Amino acid sequence: MRKCVMRHRHLDHECYSLAAIDDVIARGRWTDWADLRRAIHADPSLVDRVERVCRAGARSTAAQRHHFWLHYVRAHRRRDVA
Repeated sequence: MRKCVMRHRHLDHECYSLAAIDDVIARGRWTDWADLRRAIHADPSLVDRVERVCRAGARSTAAQRHHFWLHYVRAHRRRDVA
């Protein structure tokens, strides 16, 4: 069983749901982002969820955080494939 330590805002669950990922990306601080990055490295299945959230969020050109994370997970995936 995977243990998640993410707790953010009003979200009361322990793992990175789509809502939790979106909240961390949109409203999180540096430490929240660092925790998400570590979680991605520990659990590669999160890459798909982060990409899904970011594709939806990146529809707006003003969503710079979502664009950043979308590029990050795509680069992470390419690196893992190589």
